Order: sequence, then structure tokens, then C-alpha cells
Amino acid sequence: MDRQIIRGLAARYNDIAAGDRNLERAVLYRACNDLKMIRPVVTIDEIPWHEMNFDGELDLKCEDAQMRDLEKFFRVELFKQKHIPCDIYIRPFFPVWKHGSAGYIGGLQIIDKVIEDVDGGTTASHEYKDMLKTEEDLEKLQWHPGFYDREGTMKRYEFISDIFGDILPVKVTGHSADVRVHATWDMVALLRGVTPLLTDLYERPEFMNKVARKHCDGYINSVREAEKYNLFDPEIPSIGCSATLTNDLPPVEDYDHIKPENTWGRAVAQIFGQVSPAMHDEFDIRYMEESLRPFGLVYYGCCERLDDKIHVLKKMKNLRKIAITPWADVDAAAEIIGRDYEIAMKPNPANVGHAFDEDAVRAELRHICAAAKRNNCSFDITLKDISTTAGKPQNLVRWAEIAMETVMDY
Repeated sequence: MDRQIIRGLAARYNDIAAGDRNLERAVLYRACNDLKMIRPVVTIDEIPWHEMNFDGELDLKCEDAQMRDLEKFFRVELFKQKHIPCDIYIRPFFPVWKHGSAGYIGGLQIIDKVIEDVDGGTTASHEYKDMLKTEEDLEKLQWHPGFYDREGTMKRYEFISDIFGDILPVKVTGHSADVRVHATWDMVALLRGVTPLLTDLYERPEFMNKVARKHCDGYINSVREAEKYNLFDPEIPSIGCSATLTNDLPPVEDYDHIKPENTWGRAVAQIFGQVSPAMHDEFDIRYMEESLRPFGLVYYGCCERLDDKIHVLKKMKNLRKIAITPWADVDAAAEIIGRDYEIAMKPNPANVGHAFDEDAVRAELRHICAAAKRNNCSFDITLKDISTTAGKPQNLVRWAEIAMETVMDY
């Protein structure tokens, strides 16, 4: 029974993946990222799935644990394609991600406590104990080498291929989360808490530069390990929830030795939304410029405001995409960026998390599009960080419909 369920889902997935609409989405992705936009791309990610199963389509029916993992993948992807398709592209194969690691910085325990729990842990506030106060603490942070479990990867590949490889292609692909995003200060925030981190940027700049240096060196080592173990994915369709298919990366010459130049790098410093451009430059960008230099293209940003720091970001020579959040001045950002980079526009997820106001949603999306159009920007729109729909998943469905109506009129 489990096998029949998975084969049926795989067939439905393959029909969509091989369809003209999916192929058209790939063209739109590449145009946006190549700064030759046809129209804006719209996607939705980081969805509160615990609220979305309004019709039972996400119920898992398989009994075997491995089969349930496969079933969950397919049911989630098929749900998105049915209810909130937007321009969400799906790969024309099932990815078997390589079981491995590019190494990591570790040695200090993250100690936190939940101080506000909204819905059973899915959305919660945390307080972190400062574990990185001294030079001695910093010495405890060490880089740990990577590995690749080829035997385990191929075992999973053969298991999945046997189930539905005759229906949907199955492919081993890179999956190194260690180097997918360089986020020094997001990690330090977990080790220290926000207040000690921000205070020491001002009061102990020498120490904080040492912290940044250690994380930068560790990340550079991880990039080398990912190349050594061939963990990179040159055709990943999204990174940080933003579309990344492009024609502007160097072609892969040897798929047994994929290089960082064949793929995207990404960096964030979300906690730096409250620091000055000069401080952002000193403690983050100058290290990111070094550590991300091997990558073909770079996407910078997540939830931090960056519209007043674009002149600093430009120091990264391979920068291609910049995140502009709901807290940024969209008009100012679009004017500064122009045609130089692609913009990852991020509407406010709060608009689907309370009483749904269609006029407010439409106004925000039109404002984004108008600012970009006025400055001839290439951009995509991704609704993400959706902690809740207030128990009304139809909010998300309606947002998707309005967003697509807006970009179709672009």
C-alpha cells in the first residue's frame, strides 16, 4: 500500500514538473536573475504548515517511516501547486541530497529558555545565555572538518529509484547546508544574546573583530571542504527562499568536481539591522567579501533593513541579489539599486496573519512594483517568514491570487 501511495504522488508531481507551465517558470527565474526580467517572479515560502491542512490533503497515509518522509515531500509540493502555485518552480526530478557536511564552527553550547510560546514552539521568543564573553571562550570555538557518506547516499538513491524511478527521474545532488549561507552574527546571537552582541560591537570592537575573523576562516575552510567532497549544487532553484536559476554562472566542466564558482553564495546579518552602515561594513561586509569571493554569484540579506547600506554591499564584486524587507524604504532601495542588481522583494507577512485586508495587500504589492518599474529594476517577490495565518489558510491562498494579478499587469 505504501508503495502505491508514493508512486501515485510521484506521477502527479512529474506531470507538473514536466509541464509547460513549470518550464515557463524556469525561464522567468533566469530572466530575473540575469537582470533581463520578463515580469516579476512571485513565490511563497516558510509556511505555517500546522495551519494549512484545511482539507486533509496533507494527511500522511504511509506506515513506514522512510515512505512517510517521501510522502510528506510530495504532499507539501502538490499542495503548493494546487492552492498557492504563484510561480513556484519544481525540479523535474526527485533530489537525493548528498549525506555529508562541509564542516562547521563549534565548541560552545547554546543555552536558551523560551520566554514566550505562542503556538507550542512553532513561534516562540527565546532568551540566550552569553557563552562567548572572553578570549578563552573564543578559543573554545573550533572548526570541525567535513565528510561525505557516499555509501549512505547511494543506498538512499537506490531505495528511492526502486520505488518510482520509472515514473519520476531520481538524481543525487549537492546539499551542503554548511555553506549555503554565511551568517556569522546570526550564530553569535545564539551564543550571546542580542544585547551583549550589540553592546560589544561598540565597547569591544577588537574582540568582536576576532569573533568575525574566526567565523570567516571557518567558513572559508567549509567552502574548501564542500569542493573537496563535491557537495555543491550548481542548479539549485532557490536559496534563502528566493529564486536562483540563472544563465550567468560559469558552466560546470566536471560534475564530479563542482566548484563554488558554479553556484550561489549567500550571506546575512539579520541582527545588524540596528547598526550603522560603517559598523555593518567593519564587522560583516569586509569579511563576507573575502569568504564569498569564490562563488559565482552572491545573494545578500534576509530580514535586516539594507536600503541605507547598499553602497557598502557593492564592495562584494560578485553580488547579484539584495534582499529588501518590509522595514526598508522600497522607493529609496529601488532608486539606488536600479539595474545593477536583482532585488529580492519581501512583502509583509503580517498581512496574512490577522484580519485579511485585500486593499492593504494590493496596495503594498503595487507600491513594490511601481518603485521597481520606475527605476527599471529586475526583481522577484517572495512572501516568507509566515509565522501564522491566524488559523485562516485562505488568507495565504487569496494573497497568492492578488500577487499574481498584480504582476500579470506589470
